[in-house]
Amino acid sequence: MVNARMLRRAFSLVLLSALASTSRADVIMDWNARADAIATDKRLLAPIHGRALAMMHVAMFEALNSIERRYVPYRLKLVADRNTSGETAAAVAGHDVLVALYPDQASGLDALLAETLNRVEEGAARERGILLGRKAAAGILELRDSDGSEVAEAYRPFTQPGVYVPTALPVASTVSGYTPWVMSSAAQFRPAAPPALTSETWTRDLNEIREIGGLNSKTRTAEQTDIGKFWFLTGARTFNPIVQQVVAYKKMNLLDCARVYALASMAGEDAYIAVFDAKYAFNFWRPVTAIRNADQTGNPATPRDATWLPLGDTPMHPEYPCAHCITSAAVVAVLRGVVGEDIGEITLTSPTAPGIVRRWTRLEDYRDEVSNARIWAGFHYRFSAEVGKDMGRKIGELTVATQLRPRK
Repeated sequence: MVNARMLRRAFSLVLLSALASTSRADVIMDWNARADAIATDKRLLAPIHGRALAMMHVAMFEALNSIERRYVPYRLKLVADRNTSGETAAAVAGHDVLVALYPDQASGLDALLAETLNRVEEGAARERGILLGRKAAAGILELRDSDGSEVAEAYRPFTQPGVYVPTALPVASTVSGYTPWVMSSAAQFRPAAPPALTSETWTRDLNEIREIGGLNSKTRTAEQTDIGKFWFLTGARTFNPIVQQVVAYKKMNLLDCARVYALASMAGEDAYIAVFDAKYAFNFWRPVTAIRNADQTGNPATPRDATWLPLGDTPMHPEYPCAHCITSAAVVAVLRGVVGEDIGEITLTSPTAPGIVRRWTRLEDYRDEVSNARIWAGFHYRFSAEVGKDMGRKIGELTVATQLRPRK
């Protein structure tokens, strides 16, 4: 028999759901867009921007979830009155995290926060939202205060006393020391070593990239060239628009939107931590180095090309595995785990390929295009792309399986 208490609880849940559905889910996207813009202006490395995104989105989620209490929180134990403005709480949380990370951007961030607050009716609900957002941001900032990101870069170039080597230092050599958001360690998904330089896999993949990834390739099609250049764009700015379109297609409310962004950001950042752990552990050479030195490998099936150049400028870090491949696969695994296969049509443009619009109706097509693009650009061997995709899938699936789960 249904008692009065059960009826009151059912009514409260229905009312809360109705209120959530009318909340402005785009407040999450507003702050995501501002974080992306800051990263662009500052030319931040992808892992540094990824750290900021994860902190911001998790803080926003923790604040919102403490109001609705539909999911298991990440780490914070916040308690909030259900009559709290979620839009306010999310905006304040996003604002406070970004101001702490980028104090020189405070004036612009303050203006964006004022826009949100002006949309919310003055009163107790808004005041509670302000306090809640501040608590969430402070909690995440404290949680990540000593997460390894403060370690100064101290890469030591390989050389002998007195012998010149190129003076441009590789990037992201300390990222493997960041504390993961989800993984137990940076090396949790470290792959096996790259194939031997006399192996069938190495022979096949080196010859493939020499033919199709070269600056003056005669086998790469015009479309493959466009795609290779399109994906010179890297980092969260390549997958955040995809998350945004999926959220819009699924008509997610404020909390569910915040959850997807938080999951994607955590998986994306852990993907960087994992891939740079592997990159610097194996220190494997890039195609431009391998092809110009192919006569030193003892493999007659991979001839040297003394003047070979890739389609674009090779990224400044070791080759194996593919970083772009791991992040795209991690985000795809998150989106699949949360929303399934029905994502409508997603589109993307790139500043590195003006006028070109890429379109997909399947997440795996987007993921696979990223991997192929790194081969066509002359940056990564096919085995490296496949290993990166596998690592990313595992990280994304782990994130959905263990973080921000629905309450039972």
